[in-house]
Amino acid sequence: MTQGAGQGPVVRTATLRDFRVPPYAQVPVQSDPMNSSHPGNALPEGEPPEGYTPTARDLPVIGRGGPGDTVQVQVDPDAQPKPEGLGPLYVVGDVHGYLDELVAALTEQGLIDAEGNWAAGNTRLWFLGDFTDRGPDGIGVIDLVMRLSAEAAAAGGYCKALMGNHELLLLGAKRFGDTPVNSGAGTATFQAAWLLNGGQKADMDRLQEVHLQWMARLDAVVEEDGHLLLHSDTTAYLDYGSTITDVNDTVHAILTRNDADECWDLFRKFTKRFAFRDDSGPQAVRELLSTYGGGRVVHGHSPIPYLLGEVGTEDGEDGERPVVEGPHVYADGLAIAMDGGVTMAGKLLVVQLPLQG
Repeated sequence: MTQGAGQGPVVRTATLRDFRVPPYAQVPVQSDPMNSSHPGNALPEGEPPEGYTPTARDLPVIGRGGPGDTVQVQVDPDAQPKPEGLGPLYVVGDVHGYLDELVAALTEQGLIDAEGNWAAGNTRLWFLGDFTDRGPDGIGVIDLVMRLSAEAAAAGGYCKALMGNHELLLLGAKRFGDTPVNSGAGTATFQAAWLLNGGQKADMDRLQEVHLQWMARLDAVVEEDGHLLLHSDTTAYLDYGSTITDVNDTVHAILTRNDADECWDLFRKFTKRFAFRDDSGPQAVRELLSTYGGGRVVHGHSPIPYLLGEVGTEDGEDGERPVVEGPHVYADGLAIAMDGGVTMAGKLLVVQLPLQG
């Protein structure tokens, strides 16, 4: 579905049956020795293996992204246990390039082992978006999530991800650069907005076609076990369809058309926040639930300290260190906020649903 900067749309439709698990080899990272030993720096080679896609839906892909300088990890599906049925459900809040914190949180929950490999069998793991920007290693985060999706599928579980506004921002910065867009308040560019919102040059330098394809194919909203999972605490999803399938298809179609103004409008709407916070919040949540299903909304996007007004800015410029113990349940118990504010020295949250206690 995606296309790189300066490329025309050459689209074919692929299904999971098209994918085969390729061989893997241990290949040391040469171009990035600082990160070479990190468990996040691994990426399956060649075409995505079975289970590698972020959703179970048939998705269009464009071209072939080379693996680049990455550490490859052996995944032997025949050697992996395949528990029957669905395992426990976990969700991960905004990571924003904090790879070390993500590895520590996943390890603490027993989802990966000391080497960074999937260790959770048939567990289901959902990331709520915003993998890059602000933190030091957004591409390492994406590589880790992509690799875990293959390993989890081989073990009978899955690791999937949702589209965040920073995925849209990075895609826009790469595709459109300094191309002017109509922002509704004058002229803007994706490149300027990306830098203003914590874009990291190291991420852009390491960004490959396979990362672009992966981000552009992410779904925007899903329902799991009565939980409506989405990135942003906004009702703007309603602008894109009356069913979950409609929303995801519409978002993918917009990214496929590759129109700068249309992509900017999508980014702008996914950047809205606080729809569930005030007195009208419960009704806003109910509108989403009545449209798309589920009994609770689970979202990232707005850091909990920022959501509660405990920190002056999202970047924590006042120097305060917010205390985040866990997810924030609000809007008459209908909404769960999962962004613990790792960008402001808060906590990267990885929790099991439904919440206990």
